[in-house]
Amino acid sequence: MPTSEDVAYEAVARMAAGAAWDQALDVTDPESWIGLDFAVRELAWLRPELLHSNASPSGRRLSRDPDTSQPAVTWRQKPGDAELALALCHPDGRIREAALDQAEERPALLALVVIRCADWAAPVRERARELLARTPPHRLAEHAALTLRIGRRSRGGFAQELLTGALHTGPADRVEALLDSADRATARLAHRVVVERRLLPAARLARTAAHHRDVLVQDLCAGAAVAALGEGGDERAAEVVETLLSARQPRVRSAGVTALRRAGRHADAEPYLTDRSAVVRACARWVLRQDGTDPVPLYRALCADPTARPAAAAGLGECGAREDAEQVRALLTHPVPGVRAGAVAGLRALDAVRVDDVRPLLDDPSAAVVRQATAALLPWADRVPRELLHGLLAEGRPRHQRVAAVRLLRAARARDHGRHTARG
Repeated sequence: MPTSEDVAYEAVARMAAGAAWDQALDVTDPESWIGLDFAVRELAWLRPELLHSNASPSGRRLSRDPDTSQPAVTWRQKPGDAELALALCHPDGRIREAALDQAEERPALLALVVIRCADWAAPVRERARELLARTPPHRLAEHAALTLRIGRRSRGGFAQELLTGALHTGPADRVEALLDSADRATARLAHRVVVERRLLPAARLARTAAHHRDVLVQDLCAGAAVAALGEGGDERAAEVVETLLSARQPRVRSAGVTALRRAGRHADAEPYLTDRSAVVRACARWVLRQDGTDPVPLYRALCADPTARPAAAAGLGECGAREDAEQVRALLTHPVPGVRAGAVAGLRALDAVRVDDVRPLLDDPSAAVVRQATAALLPWADRVPRELLHGLLAEGRPRHQRVAAVRLLRAARARDHGRHTARG
C-alpha cells in the first residue's frame, strides 16, 4: 500500500508532466497540500530534472534584474496552475516569491499561499501574508483545516489569527458551516466561536454536548448551555437539563446535574448520587447540599439494600466517615457484581482497605470487581501471596484475572527492589 509520501511524490511527477493539479492532488485534503510542499523540495534533490527551469512549459528562467543586478525570475508566458503550484513549493525562495506574484489571480491555489505565510524566507513569508490579508473572509474559511495545521508551526500564527478574526466578525452562517467539519481542530474552533458569539440557543448547545464525538466540544457546549439557562423560560431550561442528563458522557451528565440547582430542582439530583461516574456523584452531592440536604444519611439508607443502586457503597465511601467502613465492607460479598465493585471503591475512598478482605475478589468472575480489587491492593502488593498471583496466570484463567496478577506482581517486585535499594 503506498504511503502518503509516495502519493505526494506521484502527484508532483504527474503535475511536472503536465497533469492538471486538481487531478493529481486531492485538493479537499489539507494533508495533500502539505505533502505536496514537502515532496517538491525532496524531489528537487532526488529528481532535479522535474523542476528545472528548462523544463518549464511557460519558459520560466532565472536572470539578473537590469536595474538592481539582483537575481529575478521571469516567465515568457503565464504559467499554468500545475506549474505555478510546483513553483510555489520550489526550494529556491526567489522562485517561490515570484510565483506568489502570479498566484494573486489564482484563487484555486490559495492553500499554497496559506502555507507560504509560514515560509522560512522572510520575503516569501511577507509577500504571502500580504496576499492572504486581501483574501475574502469566506475563502479563508474554506481552508480552515489547513490554516489550523499551519498555525502549529513556529511562523504559522498569522494565517490562523486572520481566520479566527474572520470567524468572529463575519456572518453567523460562515461559522456554523464549520461546526460539522470532519477536521477536529476546525470543529473545535467553530464551536468556540459560536459559544463566544452566543450564536446558538441553549437547547442546541445541550444536544451538541450530548452527542458530539469530541470531548472538548462536549465540555464547551455543556458549560455554555448551563450558563445560558438564566436567559430563557422554565420550559426551555427543562429541555436543556434533561438533554444533558441523558448524555452517555459523564462530564456532560455532571453539567446537567449542576444545572438542576440553577433550575431550582435540587431534589432531582438525588438519583444521581449513585451514578456510575464519580464526577456525577460529586455534583449530585453538591447540589443537594446547596439545598440543605446531607447526602450521607441517604447513602447509608441506600447501602442497606443497594441491589438497584450498585454505586451506593462507592458514594458512601466518597463522603462518609471511617465508621461507615463496616457497612461498606459487608457488601464485599454481595451477589450483585456492581455492588461488590462499589464496595471496594468505597473502602478505597475511606482509606479502609484490608488486604485479607479484598484479596479473595481477585478470583471474582466480574472484570469490574477484579479491576477495583487490583487498584485497592496495589499499595500492598507485596502482602499478596505470590502463589496466588501465579495461580491467576494459569492457562484458562479469564483475561481480567491474568492482567490483575501481572500488575500486582510488577508492583510487588518494584516494592522489593525499592527496599533493597534503600538498604544498599
